[in-house]
Amino acid sequence: MDNTALLSRARQVLDIEIEGLRSAQAALGEGFVATVRLLLDTLENGGKIVVTGVGKNLHIAEKLSATLASTGSTSVVMNPIQAMHGDLGMIADQDVLLALSFSGESDEVIKLIPAVRRLGIRVIGMVGNPDSTLARLSDTVLGVCIGQEACPFGMAPTTSTTATLAVGDALAMVLIEARHFNKERYARLHPAGAIGRALVLRVRDIMRTGEHMARVALDATVMDGIMAMTAAKSGAALVAHADGRLAGIFTDGDLRRLLAEGQEILQRPIQDVMTQRPVSVTDDAYAVDVLRVFEKYKIDDLPVVDAGGGLVGYVDIQDLPKMKVM
Repeated sequence: MDNTALLSRARQVLDIEIEGLRSAQAALGEGFVATVRLLLDTLENGGKIVVTGVGKNLHIAEKLSATLASTGSTSVVMNPIQAMHGDLGMIADQDVLLALSFSGESDEVIKLIPAVRRLGIRVIGMVGNPDSTLARLSDTVLGVCIGQEACPFGMAPTTSTTATLAVGDALAMVLIEARHFNKERYARLHPAGAIGRALVLRVRDIMRTGEHMARVALDATVMDGIMAMTAAKSGAALVAHADGRLAGIFTDGDLRRLLAEGQEILQRPIQDVMTQRPVSVTDDAYAVDVLRVFEKYKIDDLPVVDAGGGLVGYVDIQDLPKMKVM
């Protein structure tokens, strides 16, 4: 195959899978709603979602279970083969089994269902065939409808696993909203890494204050601002009213643009050349909010104010990598 043919086939595969996702989306209906209701009932009664599958679907089960757990819906994954040799012990009375099998005829999963039912556990069959054995054995059927596999033999799980994963993501995201799971709770489940730090840390935890913040009065000169920036090793001077309210900001970028006017600029009042009413953030905001502000306004320096608009700190975008929040 030449390069053009290689790319053409790759795009064809993606087209098939995209069309499969559209089919899965269009087929969502009462089965999806019933599944969400059953999962909500399980979680609200202290149970967990046990996800199982075999072959490629076991990998999908692992991803789905991990997504559920990380977004506040308690979940574990269970290998159906190991379950028949003792791992059934991980299932408790209030749990629900979410069984993945696109054909609905996976022997290992089918054999598991009677054993689970003897424990009084409800079963959700996530299947592509609503007339399958797994569908008949399930309390609730969540259909995953696709057109065709992307495999040229129609055998290797491709579109079906993609669609199963996507519908599983839809379940997890719907549960987030239905259970009012917020970013603070999400942060508690992700204490390590940039995600956790950005969601747990408040602006007051990362901002510069005191001698590390260049602060000048409204009647200061540009030279005063430069001296303050130099002393604080800061990229901006923050200008405050006599009562402490934020008045403006003067950055080193502003200085470079003004130097073309000559040295006399150094004696000009800083309020004449500062940016008035600059973008700011409150000290009780989350660090993740700072990231959004920097990205939205394409700025590098961000004043921090309290609830009354008083200047209390400053965040320099260059500080964020050192604090591991970006």
